[in-house]
Amino acid sequence: MPPPRTPGTALRQRLAELRGPDVPARALDARALAALAANPGCRRRAILDGAGVDKAALASALGAPSAFGQSQFALTRGNAFEAKVKADGGAELLRLVREKLDPAAEEPERTCVPDLTASGPEGRTARTALALREAVEAGGWTLLDHPMLALEVAGSPAFLEPDAVVVHPDGSWTVVEIKSFPMLDGSADPAKVGAAARQAAVYVLALEEVASRLPSPPPVRHRVLLVCPKDFSNLPTAAAVDVRKQRAVTGRQLARLTRIDEIADALPEGTCFSPALPAEELAEAVESVPATYAPECLAACELAFHCRRRSREADAVTSLGRAVRAELGGLTTVPEVLAAARGEAGDPDDPAVAALRRAARLRAEALEEAGCR
Repeated sequence: MPPPRTPGTALRQRLAELRGPDVPARALDARALAALAANPGCRRRAILDGAGVDKAALASALGAPSAFGQSQFALTRGNAFEAKVKADGGAELLRLVREKLDPAAEEPERTCVPDLTASGPEGRTARTALALREAVEAGGWTLLDHPMLALEVAGSPAFLEPDAVVVHPDGSWTVVEIKSFPMLDGSADPAKVGAAARQAAVYVLALEEVASRLPSPPPVRHRVLLVCPKDFSNLPTAAAVDVRKQRAVTGRQLARLTRIDEIADALPEGTCFSPALPAEELAEAVESVPATYAPECLAACELAFHCRRRSREADAVTSLGRAVRAELGGLTTVPEVLAAARGEAGDPDDPAVAALRRAARLRAEALEEAGCR
């Protein structure tokens, strides 16, 4: 008789069934977590990411392929720049950390770069935690190259791999993000810096969980180091980025996520998101999970084009943006909004209905006046 399944084992088995037979799980990285935290009400993304579904392949199978992903040239350039930054035991990287974040600390003459090799993500996570503890006890500078961190998201662990984590001589920890977009005259594209900050904030949250399990929790610095090419060269430069706001927002949003097991239990029996299924069956499975679409999803989710199409077919006001949706109260479709504006439906005492009718009157008066001229 097989041993009884524990709740954790049962959930993993359920998520594997949702992915489909023999479909490997896609890792949930910090970028995806930051995007998920930005839209915590979307159960569709939560279950797909939690189950490790390849949303890009899913979108293609649904006939709404995404335009996500870096070119091979960009990936090669990024990898080459990261290797340059970490060369010679990370000497240049640690120099930048000291210069931008800890100028009072001793010079990083001797650097420890522990081996973080282990079997599987769980093993690498445990090895990273041990290396961090040993680095705090030893003192001095320590560079952890591509450590593995774990963060519980909606009741399921997500394994994260930052570019680097630096342990300072005082025992504090700093997240390092290495990006291939340039810093021109000391500043970079604000949108790209913001995305990097949100991603780094996820790593900070995961590091804080590791620190909390140590006897004397070391401080996790909320100023991370962003390393980029200087101007149009391949020389590294860096800037300190304060991620306190992003960390607080991301933490609150992740805490609001509905647990993955609750979403999975509400799905019809036999639901599967394997891209190998017929398009109609796959679309039915995807539509069985509620989505919270907004135009911002187009920059953060591979399934956004499919959800936008469905939103437009349903005449949902969410396709107009979160700000518009928030102003319309209980009016959820475009026909409802138009009927309320024309006075054909809606409660006159509803502030949203009253505002719509006033706007319609002003528009009519403006058009009438324009026509008289």
